[in-house]
Amino acid sequence: MTDYLDVNRANWDERAAPHAASPDYHVKDFATDPTYLSQVVRFDLPRLGDIAGLRGVHLQCHIGTDTISLSRLGATMTGLDFSGASVEQARAIAARAGADVAFVQSDVYAAREALDGEFDLVYTGIGALGWLPDINRWARTVASLLAPGGRLFIREGHPILWALDYDRTDGVIALSEPYFEQAEPQIYDEPGTYVSSDHQFQHTTTHEWNHGLAEIVTAVLDAGLTLTGLEEHQSVPWDALPGRMREIGDGEYQLIEKPSRLPHTYTLQARRLAD
Repeated sequence: MTDYLDVNRANWDERAAPHAASPDYHVKDFATDPTYLSQVVRFDLPRLGDIAGLRGVHLQCHIGTDTISLSRLGATMTGLDFSGASVEQARAIAARAGADVAFVQSDVYAAREALDGEFDLVYTGIGALGWLPDINRWARTVASLLAPGGRLFIREGHPILWALDYDRTDGVIALSEPYFEQAEPQIYDEPGTYVSSDHQFQHTTTHEWNHGLAEIVTAVLDAGLTLTGLEEHQSVPWDALPGRMREIGDGEYQLIEKPSRLPHTYTLQARRLAD
């Protein structure tokens, strides 16, 4: 299966410049405030701990604002993304922000061949895994990148969230999409994007996959890593269900009614044991 890469890359290539121009990515704040961190990384801070001095790679980094944020915490960061247009924007944003971050264009499954050496931290941000057809292959790639004692850190949308029926207007929270990984992708045609933008997009089709939480955990374990943390959260950093969520601060959103019935996101941490 290769066509999903072409379809999804066209989608992300077209969105790179509009995302960089959107106020929701706060590119101007990165340029004017050397201490500014993305809201996503600010949420991660209590769990990330001290990463100063670590060599890190951010897989599926898009336009690099989270990557730059991690570098501002003292890590030597590399960002990797399959979209050339996204990498171009990431480099430009890093230059404006005065951040010494390297960005590499590569499909995540080819990350081992595209990157030199091993890393103390492999970071994957929210909204990334759904673009990958094989979670086991992803976990093996992560393991191949980690140095002995190195750590995987990922916060991601919960697979329950990805399986919801987003078109319902009756207020019912219902599951309609696959929860478990399927061989074939879910194909969507969405005209817009997830941040504020007036751009009229031409590439609107995406191929996506869900991965159940146990599938993700098992893939990480089967890749030889040791699970060190798994936490489910009752918030998500965008308005995932418009009209049914409220902002609770720091860019996080939560169900208005009975938020405890829905796991919104999760954080998973794992480590490669020292040899």
